[in-house]
Amino acid sequence: MKNTFLTFILLMLSAIGFSQESAFKSGEYFKFQVSYGFINAGIATLELKETTYNGKSVYHAKGDGRTTGLSKTFFKVKDDYQSYFDKTTGQPYRFVRKINEGGYTKNQEGFINYKTNTVLLKDYKAKTEKTYNVNSKIQDVISSFYYLRNHDKLNNIKVGETIQIDMFFDDEIFKFKLKFMGFEKIKTKFGTINSMKFRPYVMSGRVFKEEESLTIWVSNDKNKVPLKIQASLLVGSLKAELIQYKNLKTNLKVIK
Repeated sequence: MKNTFLTFILLMLSAIGFSQESAFKSGEYFKFQVSYGFINAGIATLELKETTYNGKSVYHAKGDGRTTGLSKTFFKVKDDYQSYFDKTTGQPYRFVRKINEGGYTKNQEGFINYKTNTVLLKDYKAKTEKTYNVNSKIQDVISSFYYLRNHDKLNNIKVGETIQIDMFFDDEIFKFKLKFMGFEKIKTKFGTINSMKFRPYVMSGRVFKEEESLTIWVSNDKNKVPLKIQASLLVGSLKAELIQYKNLKTNLKVIK
């Protein structure tokens, strides 16, 4: 399970161009129950607020993940992901990745400069600083989730079509690509909900069983709420389900 907890949640949530009509608003909050096989392994949360960065009003998104119960005894996880991104364009300006997953740790902060199209990455654990060349459409892990919920292609996407973005992750640009699998009604804690089903492409052999080992379901409404995520790993399976939400921009559509 190394490096698969909140990282897994955030990468998969990103599976869903910034449009004029935003799918979210300040104050939005999500809470997920994470399960490893039949074991309730932990909790992950995502919260969005407004703040000021370099004198500009921006969104501040914060993702936290932690193991709970017996899982904490065998595999302790404490993750902190943050992103500061533009309220209009969705471009991130600063991101934080501070994780401890079973002894695997990272403590990094990135600053994106769009005048030079570079990322200054400060690694506080290694006590290093390095600059990377990027493009003006680069996203970090957590900003990608919000950016793609507003993607205009979602309103007209056809089964089998793909969406791809450039994401800065693990000191490199990651080509994040996903395929739309169709529409599906799924049962949730809140009732039955019409959803859109996506399958992100991942690297097989290291953590995941196959290239298409991951599936994510998001609500087929204006919110594009992440409802369920599941993955087949080399050892076992991982699942995350939405168990609480607050302050959605529009009411979540529940069939029954």
